[in-house]
Amino acid sequence: MKTISDHILDIVQNSVKAGATLIEIIVREKWNDDLYTLEIRDDGCGMDSETAARALEPFFTSRTTRKVGLGLPLLRQNAMQTGGSVAIDSEPGRGTAVTARFGYSHIDRPAMGDIAGVFLLTIIGHPQCSFAYLHVTPEGEFSITSQDLRETLGEVPLTDPGIMQAIRELFGNNLEMIKASK
Repeated sequence: MKTISDHILDIVQNSVKAGATLIEIIVREKWNDDLYTLEIRDDGCGMDSETAARALEPFFTSRTTRKVGLGLPLLRQNAMQTGGSVAIDSEPGRGTAVTARFGYSHIDRPAMGDIAGVFLLTIIGHPQCSFAYLHVTPEGEFSITSQDLRETLGEVPLTDPGIMQAIRELFGNNLEMIKASK
């Protein structure tokens, strides 16, 4: 996976498959601490401690539809290449939180990628779920939720090309305003 957005999409898909109805994506940039943190929390079925520990192992998967699971191990590898780490906090019946820490200024830290596209894809593809995105930098913060979008738009579909472009611009303008890394 080449970008942070690729990792987000992979983890969100896992959360949806785990029965999550609320998925929160939080990005924090702490420039002075040279730290870039990605946290994804869900209210899905959760995992026991053994499964959570094994989820970071290459090729481990709890799915029966395929025998390979590389999403979290690749996230861990990308984080570790920058001097960072990945932690999973999960409990059956209470959901899961995946936290990845990257060295902010490290040359190997993946770029953000198309976060607006990932957000659109997830809310359009999973209307039964609520999504929240928060991005924090020393210059400010940007937050958006699927619920707010749906309430604001009313009957206008999220798939309307003009709406999709407006949401992309909303992300771009707000992330630029808080000087989020790209």
